[in-house]
Amino acid sequence: MEQKKFDLNSIIGFALIFGILAYITYTNQPDPKVVAAEKAQKELLIQKAKAKEIEIKAVEKAAMAVATTGDSTQLAQLQKSLGSFAYSATLPSAKGGVTTLENEVLKLTVANKGGYIVEATLKGFEKYKKGSGEIVQLIKDNNASLNVQLMTNDNRTLNTKDLYFEPSLTKIGEDQILSMKLKAGANEFLEYKYILKPKDYMIGFDIRSQGLNKVISTAKPLDLEWSLKAFRNEKSISYENKYTEIYFEHKDGKVDYAGLGAEEKEELEQPTFIAFKQHFFSSILVSKTPFENAVVSSKNLVINEEVDTTFTKSFNANLPLAFTNGEIDYKLNWYMGPSDYKTLSNYDLNLEKIITLGWGIIGWINRFIFVPLFGFLGSYIAYGIAIIIFTILIKLAMSPITFKSFLSQAKMKVLRPEIAELGEKFKKDPMKKQQETMKLYNKAGVNPMAGCIPALIQMPFLMASFQFFPSAFELRQKSFLWADDLSSFDEVVKLPFHIPLYGDHISLFPIFAAIAIFFYMKMTSGDQQMAAPQQEGMPDMAKMMKIMIYVSPIMMLLFFNSYGAGLSLYNFISNLITIGIMIVIKKYFIDGDKIHAQIQENKLKEPKKQGKFQRKLQEVMEQAEAQKALDKKNKQ
Repeated sequence: MEQKKFDLNSIIGFALIFGILAYITYTNQPDPKVVAAEKAQKELLIQKAKAKEIEIKAVEKAAMAVATTGDSTQLAQLQKSLGSFAYSATLPSAKGGVTTLENEVLKLTVANKGGYIVEATLKGFEKYKKGSGEIVQLIKDNNASLNVQLMTNDNRTLNTKDLYFEPSLTKIGEDQILSMKLKAGANEFLEYKYILKPKDYMIGFDIRSQGLNKVISTAKPLDLEWSLKAFRNEKSISYENKYTEIYFEHKDGKVDYAGLGAEEKEELEQPTFIAFKQHFFSSILVSKTPFENAVVSSKNLVINEEVDTTFTKSFNANLPLAFTNGEIDYKLNWYMGPSDYKTLSNYDLNLEKIITLGWGIIGWINRFIFVPLFGFLGSYIAYGIAIIIFTILIKLAMSPITFKSFLSQAKMKVLRPEIAELGEKFKKDPMKKQQETMKLYNKAGVNPMAGCIPALIQMPFLMASFQFFPSAFELRQKSFLWADDLSSFDEVVKLPFHIPLYGDHISLFPIFAAIAIFFYMKMTSGDQQMAAPQQEGMPDMAKMMKIMIYVSPIMMLLFFNSYGAGLSLYNFISNLITIGIMIVIKKYFIDGDKIHAQIQENKLKEPKKQGKFQRKLQEVMEQAEAQKALDKKNKQ
């Protein structure tokens, strides 16, 4: 019986790792002086913000008084604070108020103060509490702002979000056009123009100025700041937060994202669009001409999932508005709608690339196979059934590759006794054993790599499914069996406590998927161990395979418990079908006696010409054998 021994190298390795971690922890302790300085700086910023808030309220009060009564004293105060822009305070719009734009899919509320959208409601989409009647709103309760900072010629710094715009709503055909003007005089203004078309999530958004070069400094571009705190809209806040991030497009058409860390910041060169992407809904600012540069940042707002349940992330973008002949003139578009691949593709602006479908071959599989196939099925049948049929079609398409893999395993299994004989015969000469084994493979017409290649071919399709299903907007709030939402977890039991890595609930589809994976690995690992030749290190490999039989289902349970039920359903059906295919192939298509007879017949024939890989491997082994003989001779 093999005795267990302490591995001194492992103990030393663990000790070194522990020492490094302890050192990193110690060296990363914050300097008390730095902490105190940061605290003082934070308090100073808070005081400045409070002072600014008091100043803004005083200006608002004065503006209201001027707009209502024409109070000359208040007007003088406004002129002192706002300079030429005090003109806007004399207009009726300074009393406040909002203007509403609405079509079949979108409802927008634009405030006079700041001139930006203060409510954006997406019709037809409910929040995660299905049946509650609470509609998805991307903007409400001051979670978003749009601001242009103005530097006046008399050295004032003004923010448009604190000033009042004059609204003017008109219609041209079925298009609604809202002009919001921040006036510094009768003919001097900064204008936001919103254009809403029927049945469209894309809002025309123009920013232009007229005559402002007399009032503000044009020495450098204006700073446009756009910010948004993303509301939670889905059942699993952790799952939603995972797919909530900033995307952007470079001038060359390449789409990238800013990262998923606790706090991310990135400087962009000539972006053409910036997307504040939530899991299933997005706000995207698109420019017909690239901005010169931009700075985008995001901050994770979910620190504790039990407490932080209102927002997922905070987004911010700073964009320069360059002057042309002393004026601002930008033609922009603002998308506020679902993060749906088909909907975004219809705009032909590259927006669909914000959907996480993977890169390279994985992205191609999703875009050209999974998306159109699943879209076709989903247009005719319920989405739960569509997932099952979709999985069957994919597995049937992969069945020839699966067959080749199992056939290769069967051939290796037949050769196992002869390989074992070679192992016994050359057990003192591992190199010679490898050479003779390769010769046996060549004579028998067996390629030891034939079982690996089909698995490698299938791998991109497996990885594509892990990108496709979490991004499939079609699955949102679609029910199947006990799952009320295929885009989120299928909770069947709510736990009174939270289990680390697992969660506070039990989902059923991941359990079924884990069971299917267990039996699949049990079957395949058994065949692989039976087929694999007994070589140096194989006992440890066999143990590893046995461990993986139990580790893989546990990992499925832990990591998929809070994932979308659609992905777990796909994995369950996929492994179930694979097990069925294996049973059918073994029972009806693979005959061990026939394979053995064919191999023996192949041995009598002229050996097949070796492939490049086998020839190269043979050369390496022969060189190693020659070097070994030379070393032995030199020692003598």
